[in-house]
Amino acid sequence: MGKKTVLITDDVEVNRVILREILKDEYNLLEAADGLETMELVHQNSDSISAVLLDVIMPNMDGFAVLENMAEEKLLDRIPVLLISADRSVEFERDGYQKGAFDFIHKPFDGLIVKARLKRAVELYENKNHLKEVVGKKTELLQKQIVQLKTQEKQLRKMNSNIIDVMSSVVEFRNLESGLHVKRIRKYSLVLANTVMANNPEYHLTNAKVEMIASASALHDVGKIGIPDSVLLKPGKLTPEEFEVMKTHTIKGAAIIDELEWIQDEEIHQVSTDICMYHHEKWDGRGYPKGLKGDEIPISAQIVSIADCFDALTSVRCYKPPYTAEEAYNMIQEGQCGAFSPQMLKCLTLCMPEFKRIHDQYADD
Repeated sequence: MGKKTVLITDDVEVNRVILREILKDEYNLLEAADGLETMELVHQNSDSISAVLLDVIMPNMDGFAVLENMAEEKLLDRIPVLLISADRSVEFERDGYQKGAFDFIHKPFDGLIVKARLKRAVELYENKNHLKEVVGKKTELLQKQIVQLKTQEKQLRKMNSNIIDVMSSVVEFRNLESGLHVKRIRKYSLVLANTVMANNPEYHLTNAKVEMIASASALHDVGKIGIPDSVLLKPGKLTPEEFEVMKTHTIKGAAIIDELEWIQDEEIHQVSTDICMYHHEKWDGRGYPKGLKGDEIPISAQIVSIADCFDALTSVRCYKPPYTAEEAYNMIQEGQCGAFSPQMLKCLTLCMPEFKRIHDQYADD
């Protein structure tokens, strides 16, 4: 490695000569006679100067003014300044440190001390600047990786969303339902989940989780793919035996989700499984397939359960005409469709204006 460059600033030439003799074998040397010349040389050689030896008392611009200028221009972050002075008082050194000096060289000069203090300053700053450069490069690389991961995450979410769309379309076709059913379920679930997030912090919902619930709600009946046509498409009321078969769509749905290895996101996989398995559970434990009670039922399933119930009531079925939004709301609140949590019922009340808008905007032909 070549010699480091050091700038010596002193208005007294003999002092510069002495320092030159002490340092000439180990450093490339620049010299200035006052503060203005110092700043000019620093600007011209800022990338190569490793340290500045700076006299305090000088014409035109004194040493403290040079320090203040270098501090304002952020030059002290990478160039150490050692003040030259005969003043050894605590007050002087305190003032120097406060203005950004790294160390002091006192007159009359001692060659060994000058070399030792200068070497320490140069090596410490060289290591600090190298570390800063390494950290900067690592930070830049990390930022690029974060951007790349976010891009991959978006692509993954888009892929998962496409998968969910395809699967829900298969269910609609199999169940002879319109695409508007799934669209309404998603929108009802999104509105209700947002309301729960705003009013029930105990469920720890986040914007990301709300989006997952709304997206995965489209898969709530995916298990109906495995239900025989004789049961799934029966125009009349199901027999007790047939209803037992129909109830298995919850377990079949969860099994299908577990087999979908291409849903890469672990959290949306879990949310989808919970919704498929538990969206027919009831708050009082009288639901199926597990008979869960209260908050044993995952919040995602509780939300989709109300959305599904509301949509079923307000939609045409082979066994019934549609109820109005008001009638459906009253039936749910009165427990005619099974028990829901008091929190969910309160949130449904808050959601009703938006539910009515969705109901009207996306009504079946």
